[in-house]
Amino acid sequence: GLAESALDKVDMIEKMGYENLVVSIKSSDVMMCVKAHELIAERCPYPLHVGITEAGTVYSGNVKSSVGLGIILYEGIGNTIRVSLTGDPAEEIKTAKLILKTLGLRRGGIEVVSCPTCGRTKIDLIRLATQVENMVADFPLDIKVAVMGCAVNGPGEAKEADIGIAGGDGVGLLIKKGEIVKKVKEEELLETLRQELLNWKN
Repeated sequence: GLAESALDKVDMIEKMGYENLVVSIKSSDVMMCVKAHELIAERCPYPLHVGITEAGTVYSGNVKSSVGLGIILYEGIGNTIRVSLTGDPAEEIKTAKLILKTLGLRRGGIEVVSCPTCGRTKIDLIRLATQVENMVADFPLDIKVAVMGCAVNGPGEAKEADIGIAGGDGVGLLIKKGEIVKKVKEEELLETLRQELLNWKN
């Protein structure tokens, strides 16, 4: 019904002599929205503006938007996107960029990967990963940065990252391509990473 309604309106507008159109259909029902986009993409010659509307708060809205837009965009549907969150509009932009980057539709910017907390974690990993993510937001580098919670598995798990840090018991490690290149005090870990990024050479 959502797709048919949009197509009816497109037909009506075309009959009025307008042909420079962008079509947008949205729903808060993720899978219905996906199906509607699949149907309209087969029959509509115009660019599609896609999104999951009224997705909810930053937490639930991010999940719904990532799932819905992820499926739609992966199928090659959509020309522009909108992430709708009940929260700071800046969060909508961050989420949209990350969805596009995850799908390989956008390049540039540092990708931060981090491990889950476990019994081996000897550092405030949640705080550290958040600090790193905020710190690298404006760096114009196209690299992967890993934030690991322990010195045991950290280097091995970070080997696919260009650079990473791992926390120990009061000691931190700087890692490049899975190899430990420096040991520093835990409190110096974030600044050590920042300096490495400021002086990064591809």
